[in-house]
Amino acid sequence: MTQIGNGNARHRIALPDGTEITLAWAAITDTGLRREVNEDSYVAQAPVFAVADGMGGHAAGDFASAAVVTRLAEHGGKPVIGTAEIDASLHRAVQDMGRGAGVTDEGSGTTVTGAALGLISGEPAWIVFNIGDSRVYRLVGGVLEQLTVDHSIVQELVDAGQITREEADTHPHSNVITRAVGFHEAPIPDYRAIAVEEGMRLLVCSDGLTKELTSYGIRHFLVANPKAEKAATQLVDAALGNGGRDNVTVVVIDVVEVVPPPSEPGEHDDDAGETARA
Repeated sequence: MTQIGNGNARHRIALPDGTEITLAWAAITDTGLRREVNEDSYVAQAPVFAVADGMGGHAAGDFASAAVVTRLAEHGGKPVIGTAEIDASLHRAVQDMGRGAGVTDEGSGTTVTGAALGLISGEPAWIVFNIGDSRVYRLVGGVLEQLTVDHSIVQELVDAGQITREEADTHPHSNVITRAVGFHEAPIPDYRAIAVEEGMRLLVCSDGLTKELTSYGIRHFLVANPKAEKAATQLVDAALGNGGRDNVTVVVIDVVEVVPPPSEPGEHDDDAGETARA
């Protein structure tokens, strides 16, 4: 288990275009009630927030998840990053795994999912990425949306119409993933860009949360707790209360304020003239 970054009640970021974004966040991880070792790791350090769920045996899984968040954390303190930086960090993490103590002949691996503050066509955006079955959710106006698609056997069965979403939650192969960082494979994340909106909330979590809580339960705790720290704590407590069968890690990020760049002098002079002549 590697934890990089602490909760932050108010953090202001000045983007290259002059936009100022204020974030608040909280991150919590717990071993759970049935595991001896916590193989989850996280980084919660603007501009990148990510959760990695290690696999491949206690030492190897822990090392793999730590390698990923440690490389991603190297971007901490920058105003924004892009997909190229994320890709490079994941490739370096795979190289680190190959040199790591505790790695078995079968190799080590980890899921990773997260959201990074970036610029798309000059506009601020969240760059959401994932490999494996950890997830990112967005809450806006009380509506919860899963932004990532699991790389798993059961997700493929759902997509093929062979089982329902409800059946997937209890399927015997629910822990079998189809893509990971490591295991001698090139890391290939799925990316999705979403607008940065004032008042929005993101949740990044390992499957230790989603195994224990439905989307309705997740939405309840996100809506009921305005403060990120309280929301994160109650989500983890609820997962433990429902069985805590796996390590559980959550990162809650709030977009507190978005202030657009100041107008350049004379930028609206023509409009003002048109209004005066009207």
